[in-house]
Amino acid sequence: MKTIKIAVIGGTGKSGKYLVQQLLKKGFSIRLLLRNPENYDTQNPLLEIVKGDVRNFESVLLLLQDCDRVVSTLGQPKGEPTIFSTATGHIIRAMRHYKLSRYIVTTGLNVNTPTDAKSDTVQMATRWMYDHFPETTYDKQKEYELLAQSDLDWTMIRLPLIRQTNESFPYHTSLTDCPGDFISTTDLADFVLQEMEQPRFIRQAPFLYSFDQ
Repeated sequence: MKTIKIAVIGGTGKSGKYLVQQLLKKGFSIRLLLRNPENYDTQNPLLEIVKGDVRNFESVLLLLQDCDRVVSTLGQPKGEPTIFSTATGHIIRAMRHYKLSRYIVTTGLNVNTPTDAKSDTVQMATRWMYDHFPETTYDKQKEYELLAQSDLDWTMIRLPLIRQTNESFPYHTSLTDCPGDFISTTDLADFVLQEMEQPRFIRQAPFLYSFDQ
């Protein structure tokens, strides 16, 4: 049986590194895009490093070669222009080139979809992001629009505060609102794995969250 190969973007960030660990534990083969591979010390026979930048289409094209699915947990690099719609635009184009369909990407609460019924609290948080981080917030919305207009089998996971921990909590999903307080990096990785193996949210943008006890 052929090992499923996953292209991972953002695999060194606070949620991405947990995802990479879980993918390797599950026996997936990974191609990981890194701008500075000399600073990365994880070694595994299932892990292949591809040097490049997601802003560069040729890097994305190289990364996706021989892959079956694509996952992005990309964060915004400090002090750099916003990256999200550019990255997903390149990914959509490269996936079409290789005739790939399954793409899973994470984003924040501020992204709006036609099915939303956000609570006052989440609407307030969304407005706060537009007021204080307009460039990245508008760009994340543009990223959603690019996916909605594409023919990919995408899932955009909308997240509250990310808690970096190996601990797992009961977590929930919703297509309309995010009543929860946080999501742990371990549970996010678990959910991504579920969506790869038994997808439930094709061409949808679920909120993923847990509650503080």
